[in-house]
Amino acid sequence: MTTPGSAAAGPRGQAAGPVGPAALRRHNLGLLLAALREGPASRAALAARTGLTRATVASLLDPLVADGVLAEVTAAPSGVGRPARPVSFAPGSPVALGISVEVDGLVGCAVGLDGRLTGLRRLPRDHRDLSAEAVAAGAGEFAAALAADLAAGRAMAGAGRRVLGTGLALPVLLSGPAMDPLVVRAPNLPALTGARPAAAFTGAFPGPLVAGNEATFGALAHTDVAPDLVYVSADVGIGGGLVVDGGVWRGARGFAGEIGHVVVDREGPPCGCGGRGCVEQYAGRTALLRAAGTSDLDALERALTSGDPRARDAVHRAGSALGVGLASVVNVVDLPVVVLGGTLARLVDHLLPAVREELTQRCMGHPPDRVVASRHHRTATVRGAAEAVLAEVLTDPDRLRTPA
Repeated sequence: MTTPGSAAAGPRGQAAGPVGPAALRRHNLGLLLAALREGPASRAALAARTGLTRATVASLLDPLVADGVLAEVTAAPSGVGRPARPVSFAPGSPVALGISVEVDGLVGCAVGLDGRLTGLRRLPRDHRDLSAEAVAAGAGEFAAALAADLAAGRAMAGAGRRVLGTGLALPVLLSGPAMDPLVVRAPNLPALTGARPAAAFTGAFPGPLVAGNEATFGALAHTDVAPDLVYVSADVGIGGGLVVDGGVWRGARGFAGEIGHVVVDREGPPCGCGGRGCVEQYAGRTALLRAAGTSDLDALERALTSGDPRARDAVHRAGSALGVGLASVVNVVDLPVVVLGGTLARLVDHLLPAVREELTQRCMGHPPDRVVASRHHRTATVRGAAEAVLAEVLTDPDRLRTPA
């Protein structure tokens, strides 16, 4: 089991220093598979993209064609001579599972090697009063059921989809070594505090397990937006992640990206983290609904549409606090793109004016080039969890070969 780190979380993470023939072959095959994720391509085109020879491309890809992981696409003739036969991921190629343990439910999906999401489902389940063992057991059963449906073709067209591994997203703060992280804070699921997911969860899920913070995985789902970005997402609270050179940067102990706990007012309301005036106390869903006097997001949107002054003031206050917090982050890390997810994406049109005003005023050098809403909505976390598994597959593509 690993957690996503600066090297493991993105496809660009590669080993440094001299490598032997086997490691070089894995490295080159990983390059080819990453190139194929951009779309079908002929062997000659892949050679041009990666700098490998056409013979090397063929020797690396042909075994995966024979195994049914890749398929040759019939191409229409485009001139004199034998037409090129583009290679793509086969319809029945393996997938990675993404499972998100939320406070009040489980969300799961599968993501194929081509990046397509399928089999999305949600199961209501209140985790607040459950033990770590009970949370693990329920999540494992949920993942196993999804894997069985994938194998039988009930979750998508076609059958026989093999699961490469499971990415498990948890609404907790993890610290320590990647192979055995410790849950150091779980304010909404207190029974998980002090647990080690490697012990509590390993064995319950199909394939190797990759565990991480939900917002970290949410950030990983957006590496196609830009190779360097700040991701911030709101649900009950505020989470975030930093993407640097195509991979999520966790920091030395795994705490990087806790944007919800950037202080915007030293005398502000108390926060569950022990501080005061954190971004979360203004822009988190719970705080925002309370300030607006609405029961849920649907009611808040109706109030905003009707011009309710309390709702508009609450959203403006949330946008200002978020902008102040993001300006502090951008001033430190100088990342050019901000992606807003979760509740923030849903309310983006109402939040953006205040967010941009604060960024423009407070960023020392230049405000972010773009502030955009996540297009993944509530699927960002599970998509990113599955992508964390696929990123590891790109560093060890032998996992794609059919087991004997």
